[in-house]
Amino acid sequence: MSMPEQIRQYLFEVEEWLEEAALQLCGRELIEDDSLLETLENFKKEVQKQLEAHMLDEKVLEETSDHLHQLSERVQPYFADEERVMESVPIGQHRLPPLPYAYNALEPYIAQEIMKLHHTKHHQSYVDGLNKAEKMMKEARETKNYELIKHWEREAAFHGSGHYLHSIFWEIMNPKGGGKPSGALLQQIEKDFGTYEQFKKHFSEAAKKAEGVGWAILVWAPRSRRLEILQAERHQLMTQWDTIPLLVLDVWEHAYYLQYKNERGQYVDNWWNIVHWPAVSNRFNEAKKVKWQPY
Repeated sequence: MSMPEQIRQYLFEVEEWLEEAALQLCGRELIEDDSLLETLENFKKEVQKQLEAHMLDEKVLEETSDHLHQLSERVQPYFADEERVMESVPIGQHRLPPLPYAYNALEPYIAQEIMKLHHTKHHQSYVDGLNKAEKMMKEARETKNYELIKHWEREAAFHGSGHYLHSIFWEIMNPKGGGKPSGALLQQIEKDFGTYEQFKKHFSEAAKKAEGVGWAILVWAPRSRRLEILQAERHQLMTQWDTIPLLVLDVWEHAYYLQYKNERGQYVDNWWNIVHWPAVSNRFNEAKKVKWQPY
């Protein structure tokens, strides 16, 4: 890779860091440094101008590096509680995340009344439902009474997915939003969907045509290494978004019927003899690298 190409790649990485830092700071309840978000945005615009103008010499590299170092020192205090991200949420103790903006901040696009009702009533109900389901499943494990396990698994799937999706939903909106993405994300969108306009049309149509009530969701598929657009009916259909599969068991009839006929239970019991735990551990170790703020 030539020097200009290396500098271009570095500038893309700086742009991505600036976007992530701004996103994280928007979710903080208090920012004492009032000009920090504006400084991040201005620095990002400078980087974008350098990329557009092909200003890719060593002087630009040095100046950008120095500016990034100074800015990271201003940002660092707001991420000093990183240890909290490593904490787990105790069973039945999920909580409603605070909005990173005022209830009227998204007007005129989303009214204050809608935002307040959506956040304090609907999202809170998903948090409460998930907490109750987790506590009841814990009780089932302790009492060995699994008579209602199907019900509580469904409740955990519905309310858990509602909680996780809404937590993402609040974060990916902002009164200073709009426009189009840039940097590595835009490059990936153009690679996987052709153009940003084609992506936007596809996502919009998926949202408009979701059957019943549900979501349109842009996801990253780690195995195929590309972006995909999915629909979700209701929130879940027996899954929880924002989670990563580690251990899976196929109980569709084609997985066991030729051998076990209608004895699914025998198939499940015998399956434990062939679980390859090193592979599960490897997935677990990779999954732990992803860290979201716990709620």
